[in-house]
Amino acid sequence: MFAVPPNTVALGGTPATAHPALIAQQVAGDRARWAHLLRYDPDERYAVLVEATAEQEVWLMSWLPGQATDQHDHGWASGAFTVVSGTLTERVLGSGTERELRPGQSRVFGPGYAHQVRNDSVDPAVSIHVYRGERPPRGGFTVG
Repeated sequence: MFAVPPNTVALGGTPATAHPALIAQQVAGDRARWAHLLRYDPDERYAVLVEATAEQEVWLMSWLPGQATDQHDHGWASGAFTVVSGTLTERVLGSGTERELRPGQSRVFGPGYAHQVRNDSVDPAVSIHVYRGERPPRGGFTVG
């Protein structure tokens, strides 16, 4: 199941089967695509690119207890992330809403959606993230 925040913007002309949340869930369920990339970094949240196309990037992230993103938005990007294992907490900036996300749950975001994600549990967590949008002139996607 995935929840769509009120300020999420759906991209026009995108087929429903290609929705970032569905892609994140499909990749999460296909461990052969990413299991060989999984690592845990004791100093910071680990992120690695799983695959990239002209339309999107798919990232694998691992979170040890206490690891978190800074507060951030995704600028021009839209996408989704799915929790594969463990528990993550998302705090939506502006509303102060917090959600605990468990395996199989996803969050969707649109341009300008601001949040912070963290592992408040005592166990490691793993998540799959899909980012879409036009790339900035000098680089790739920003991992958040």
